[in-house]
Amino acid sequence: MNRSAKIGILVALLAAAVFCGYFMGRRPATPPGVTKGQAGKNNYTCAMHPFVLKDQPGPCPVCGMEMVLKIGGPNLSDKEAGAVRQVALSPSQQIMANLATVAATVKPFNREISCTGIVAYNQERQGKVSTWLSGRLDNLIVKSVGSEVRKGQAVAEIFSIDLYNAQVQYLLAYKTIKVLNSSTFTSFPINTQLSLGDAYERLRQLGFREEQFARLQKSDKPTITVPISSPFSGVVTEKLVREGQYVNVGEALFSIADLSQIWVELELFESDFPLVKVGQEVTIHSRSYPGDPFRGKVKLIYPFLDAKTRTVKLRVELPNPGLKLKPEMYVQASIKVPLADSLVIPARAVMDTGARQLVWVESKPGVFAPRNVKTGTRSGKEVQILSGLKAGEKVASTGGFLIDSEAQLSRGAEPSSAPAESTAPR
Repeated sequence: MNRSAKIGILVALLAAAVFCGYFMGRRPATPPGVTKGQAGKNNYTCAMHPFVLKDQPGPCPVCGMEMVLKIGGPNLSDKEAGAVRQVALSPSQQIMANLATVAATVKPFNREISCTGIVAYNQERQGKVSTWLSGRLDNLIVKSVGSEVRKGQAVAEIFSIDLYNAQVQYLLAYKTIKVLNSSTFTSFPINTQLSLGDAYERLRQLGFREEQFARLQKSDKPTITVPISSPFSGVVTEKLVREGQYVNVGEALFSIADLSQIWVELELFESDFPLVKVGQEVTIHSRSYPGDPFRGKVKLIYPFLDAKTRTVKLRVELPNPGLKLKPEMYVQASIKVPLADSLVIPARAVMDTGARQLVWVESKPGVFAPRNVKTGTRSGKEVQILSGLKAGEKVASTGGFLIDSEAQLSRGAEPSSAPAESTAPR
């Protein structure tokens, strides 16, 4: 064999070696600790995008992160591993998904109705201070709106010529009877008795009280002014007159409201108000006092509906210690309507797609199966289960979306076909 042929064979062998080495180098190496059975088709995925699946390692086409080998979950039997309605998660996956389970329990359940409202004056504790006679307001004892007054406290003093004349007439008749009483006459003239009685009644109509009659008899001198007193305790909400002003009989001087008991006017939707009864307890929350709830009771459900808002008003009466709640303040209210004992789970455990509602039930540690359920009333962070679960069954309260993704991507599960089971107690 000549030298040229030898060189040709050598070049061909070298090229074949390079070609084989290139293709051998492209074969994925099995990561340490991973068996050949694990390194199968579509066993590499992205930790951030689990829907990306490949049969060899490399960068994720979405985010560029290095793809990792999928690791199986707990040991399952062949029958369980082939069940498409079950999803197994390894302990590390459960930790990464922040997975938590909770048992469905039967307990007393309340429906919580939330609504808004406005603080209002208690109309049963409102009134006006009026004058019983005409005259001039010589002295306004209460000077401004917002002043607190007590029942029987003088709020103004009025001068009236009618009051002065009535006192003079009363004193004249009183003195006459007093003189006759000390004389030898056994009876008084009828006109003297009538005059005293008429003067007494006239002064009573002008606002004279019994203690003022006693002072008048003792002083034997008509008073120039008479005080006007408040009929009840409260806060002055309106000042309607000024000092020195002339007023007529029955004219209002002040408006007073007792704020120790107030009303809250709430608005309920048409679907909610039939559940509320008079006397039911209501919790009121104000932004001015976070964490400091006020409690009252339903006093009246208005017998008509607001055509614009489609709501019914509810009147709640409650004590107002320290006068914290002010009229016209906006408040939030919650009313708990007791229902029968119900099967209850956390509301976040239910996945609602619009067409169905399902939960992931833990059939054994780390293994979950989808279950269609029918939910009822929701109250706060809990929801009532009408059917699909039994008391004591554990459901995934968090991490359900990861389980659902794993079911669709890793095992081809179809949660929409999840079976519904026994009906929960109502």
